[in-house]
Amino acid sequence: MGFPFPPGTDEDTPFFVISVAAQLSGLHAQTLRSYDRLGLVSPGRTNGGGRRYSMRDIVLLREVQRLSQDEGVNLAGIKRIIDLENQVDALQSRVVELQQELAQALAAADSTAAAVHASYRRDLVPIRQETALVVWKPKPRK
Repeated sequence: MGFPFPPGTDEDTPFFVISVAAQLSGLHAQTLRSYDRLGLVSPGRTNGGGRRYSMRDIVLLREVQRLSQDEGVNLAGIKRIIDLENQVDALQSRVVELQQELAQALAAADSTAAAVHASYRRDLVPIRQETALVVWKPKPRK
């Protein structure tokens, strides 16, 4: 995102107070409080109950503003869009996990099959290494 994070933090670390988050998102602090009450954004909380916003929250607030002002989507619609995007992200993560599990299961099956094939005793089953060509000629009709 181009923001230099302090050591030991990332885009999900909540450290912006509401006034800074309001300035970074281009919204009024009261709007951020309203969005929190509506569940559009869920900032972290300090022990005293103060809101702390992460960079990811700031990006989300900007997206809420864009959808509302540029696209004309109401807040209920925006909440639904955010919920669906979160659901898609979770499902995509689950698909990646399942693909990894499948790859591991296939590798284990291949390994087991190779071990079984390696255990065959080839001297018990004769293998013919020849080929033959058979030409069929019908009998002439009388």
